[in-house]
Amino acid sequence: MLRRQARERRDYIYRKALLLRDASIAEKRAKLKASLASGKPLDPSIANDKKLREDFKYDESLESNDKQNKDADLLDVDDEYALTSGLIDPRPLVTTSRNPSARLSTFAKEIRLLLPTSIRLNRGTLVLEDMVASANAAQLTDMVLLHEHRGTPTAITISHLPHGPTASFSLHNVVLRADIPNAMRGTVSESYPHLIFEGFKTKLGKRVVQILKHLWPPREPGKMGNRVVTFMNREDSIEVRHHVFVKTGYKDVELAEVGPRMTMRLFEIRGGTLEKNAGGDVEWALTQYTRTSRKKDYL
Repeated sequence: MLRRQARERRDYIYRKALLLRDASIAEKRAKLKASLASGKPLDPSIANDKKLREDFKYDESLESNDKQNKDADLLDVDDEYALTSGLIDPRPLVTTSRNPSARLSTFAKEIRLLLPTSIRLNRGTLVLEDMVASANAAQLTDMVLLHEHRGTPTAITISHLPHGPTASFSLHNVVLRADIPNAMRGTVSESYPHLIFEGFKTKLGKRVVQILKHLWPPREPGKMGNRVVTFMNREDSIEVRHHVFVKTGYKDVELAEVGPRMTMRLFEIRGGTLEKNAGGDVEWALTQYTRTSRKKDYL
């Protein structure tokens, strides 16, 4: 098992390096062609690349520059979800930090109900290395780790298995189902929900959407569930809402909030899984310098 995981990790790193190399070459080709068309000087690192100039005449037989630029923009270097997306249902593992309070345990149960194909595990004395190894052996797809401070849920970490990435969010204004006024009571529907993502416009925002949406299975064609989960980005604060709906007419729908209700703020994305999180490559992190730029929205 360890040999297979090491081999899969090496294969993934190799494929990612090839994609990065191809993306870099495509970007240099686009800059070279734009410079020849406009007559503007090039960066010396591109102008002195002899192999790039030799291959340029063969690049003329490729598709148009606009198409190449579009393909370079759509090139997904982070293809951790490509092998299983839409083919198999995700199986997230929901767990908490050690010695969870009653409120955090209740919140973990509600997250388990929010993710219809997930399972919940009591942490106990398990360490992260053993949990990740067991999850990989059971072919689970993600780990959702919940944190608290004095009984209040404060953070959520989502790690994709077996190679990452690991995204960390802080939690604010967490409201459990029992605390939502006029919320729907009773059994929570576990049908596959509709997912709505609004306000994610940047490349980082699309990366966050990719991480979040793969926690839910795709809805089967012709089967309409009665749940909707909404992620609305407002100034880098992601408002999460969970509703059930009933059609009361041809164009009329009634919504009832189920919960939980919370606000998520991204503060870090790393490569690798939870047990390797300290040594993983940082894709993006909220630092003291990014906090000072209040007028810029990163998502």
